[in-house]
Amino acid sequence: MKNLLKHVFFISLGVLSAGFGLKGFLLPNGFIDGGVTGISLLFEALTNYPLALLIVIINAPFILLGYFQIGKLFTIKSISAISGLALALIFIDYPIITSDKLLIAVFGGFFLGSGIGLTIRGGGVLDGTEVLAIYLTKKTGLTIGDLILIFNIIIFAVAAYLLSVETALYSILTYLTASKTVNIVVEGVEEYIGVTIISTKSEDIRIMIIEKMGRGVTIYNGKRGYGKKGENLNKTDVIYSVITRLEMTRLQTEIQKIDSEAFIIMNKVMDLQGGHLPKNRFFNKAKLQTKNSEALNV
Repeated sequence: MKNLLKHVFFISLGVLSAGFGLKGFLLPNGFIDGGVTGISLLFEALTNYPLALLIVIINAPFILLGYFQIGKLFTIKSISAISGLALALIFIDYPIITSDKLLIAVFGGFFLGSGIGLTIRGGGVLDGTEVLAIYLTKKTGLTIGDLILIFNIIIFAVAAYLLSVETALYSILTYLTASKTVNIVVEGVEEYIGVTIISTKSEDIRIMIIEKMGRGVTIYNGKRGYGKKGENLNKTDVIYSVITRLEMTRLQTEIQKIDSEAFIIMNKVMDLQGGHLPKNRFFNKAKLQTKNSEALNV
């Protein structure tokens, strides 16, 4: 019940934000975005059909595809979100904020992206493009990101031809702003980094991470291979920890104090859950699994 209320809250807030971005910024000034929303805005500019109707009709086949690809609950949430957006565009009298084209592109994209991101956090979508991309990536071998980029290049090329090059360029700026905002809302402001450390002074580094950084660590049993000093198959402890991007500089400084020759590997972590990490309510959590390792909980 608690999760349901949270999802309803996210979707409702997402609908209101996306409606504000569309009706308060993009729609009155003839700008478009990428994806299904962009196609709907493009048709609205060319045909004068109501945007609310176009969003529902154009999204319909993608949501139907989502029913078979993702599931029933996703489909129900997405239909609710898209219908809610259509109703918001019809009945809510959003104010027109500005006529400055740069502000329209940036803030229209921001509010639209916030709406899409919040809806995704609620378990649905306002734009069915990603559903199609998920389906086609299995057929073509291309990544989801590559397919979405191809879709949007086609949309903006058509916009440049049918509307104007200037409108298409501002619309690309709108899309980039919306895309970045979606990433921030879905993944969170804090970016997590997975750090692997190989050092002859691994025990000192482990204690430093636990006591000074306040982080948990995982120890892997490894062997040193071939390095500066030639072949060396001595056993060594490999340290793995997850920290925020903002803590990375401090960690590197502390490691340098202990072992200036330590080998450090850093990777971006997309999703995580549990462990000795601060909770982030805007971070989409999944399980971090470790195999063949000794976990040290602190």
